[in-house]
Amino acid sequence: MSEPGSDDRVHPTREDPVVGALSESVGGRFGRYAVPHRWWTPARVVLAVTAVVFVLGMVQKAPCYQDTWRNGEARYSKMCYSDMPYLYVGRGFVERIWPYTDDQEIRQRFEAMEYPVGISYFAWGASVVTHWVSGTGSVDERSNTPIDVVSNEPQVLKETNNYVAVSAVMLGIATLLAAWFLLGVHRRRPWDAMLFAAAPVLVFNALINWDLLAVTLVAGALWAWSRDKPVLTGVMIGLGTATKLYPLFLLGGVLVMCIRRREWVPMVSATAAAVLAWLAANAPAFLTGREDWQVFWTFNSERGADLGSVWLVLAQNGHDFGHETINKVSWIFFIAWCIGVLLLGLAAPKTPRLAQLGFLIVAGFLLVNKVYSPQYVLWLLPLAVLAVPRWRDQLIWQAGELFYFAAVWWYLGGFLEAGGDGESPMYWVAIVLRMLTELYLVVIVVRDILLPQHDLVEREDPVGRRGSQPISTRSNDVAV
Repeated sequence: MSEPGSDDRVHPTREDPVVGALSESVGGRFGRYAVPHRWWTPARVVLAVTAVVFVLGMVQKAPCYQDTWRNGEARYSKMCYSDMPYLYVGRGFVERIWPYTDDQEIRQRFEAMEYPVGISYFAWGASVVTHWVSGTGSVDERSNTPIDVVSNEPQVLKETNNYVAVSAVMLGIATLLAAWFLLGVHRRRPWDAMLFAAAPVLVFNALINWDLLAVTLVAGALWAWSRDKPVLTGVMIGLGTATKLYPLFLLGGVLVMCIRRREWVPMVSATAAAVLAWLAANAPAFLTGREDWQVFWTFNSERGADLGSVWLVLAQNGHDFGHETINKVSWIFFIAWCIGVLLLGLAAPKTPRLAQLGFLIVAGFLLVNKVYSPQYVLWLLPLAVLAVPRWRDQLIWQAGELFYFAAVWWYLGGFLEAGGDGESPMYWVAIVLRMLTELYLVVIVVRDILLPQHDLVEREDPVGRRGSQPISTRSNDVAV
């Protein structure tokens, strides 16, 4: 990746009060006559920090890793839970089962994957590598053994740990790629990617599930759009949607920008590429196991109020709504929210950036979603750090997320029950606080859109050379 000239970059020690204050302990702010290090470029620093932070995330899971994920209390008390080891056995990867099989005997033995195809493919591929790394031979005998016996075999326990390690290495590579993409979105602001690389939520949430795959594709979409590549943007969005549903919402941001610019070719190109990429990604699963492919859609449609949601708070306080009512109300709210983002984007003095619009849409979706797993914060992370590249605001938001991270595990472990009656008011507080800090960041983004003088990116590049809109349209910023 090409580096802009040293005097052309925005230096966070000059711009950000938090970074400036911290820099006093290591020599102070970047001075007028300072000479940048010849080898430690912003890209290399950011990638190095990303690697260190990701390794810290692996260390955070060490207590569960050391007891091969069998201590049910420790996974909550020490907050080291991960879905990966349990799904390795529970979804048949221990027997090299393709996640989209039409074999009814296999389905009676193992549940189908409840995730989109991108995650299922990745999880299956990681299991193949795990068997190779572990020296696993034939697995035919396992199919004739009760699954609870299989899960406690010494070889399988070894494979389970190896599976988590293999997945972590692969996800670490994806995270480095995400950081690289974010480095290139705003050419004059490579240090904004440090907000992603050094994010506290990345340490604690990176290895709960495989969500970082979708995060990387969202970062890739932001990078591709900044480089005037609508087709590649669409491919990234389509593959991201095949991995997690939420990357689809970026097309809403693209739509707002194209309406503002009165240019329809980028919108059509991005949408068509997204649809084709999604179809191509889903084709193997659909053709080999249609019923298993449908599990993700039916599972999410039929689930009720679940962890982390405002619906759970209401249900546990005597206002339990059925899943059909929750579905209907959630979609009405989300559609209204999207209309609000559209009107905001059209009314803004300057065309908002894709990261800003994408953040608002995804945040609206998460606020009323039926479940909020702690790793969902990663969905917002690449969008948030580019939408609001301020350490103060990022730390306020992530403090709420980390409080929720601790509370959800202690809630599941039964450590937050009030007087042993099964009620957990502190968990309700954590849910509400998380939502409030998320809304805080929403308010900041809305303010920056309506009052561009508060937007650090706009302030540094007032003529419209902003990295998250196509280059060909930057000089045509006409309000609608």
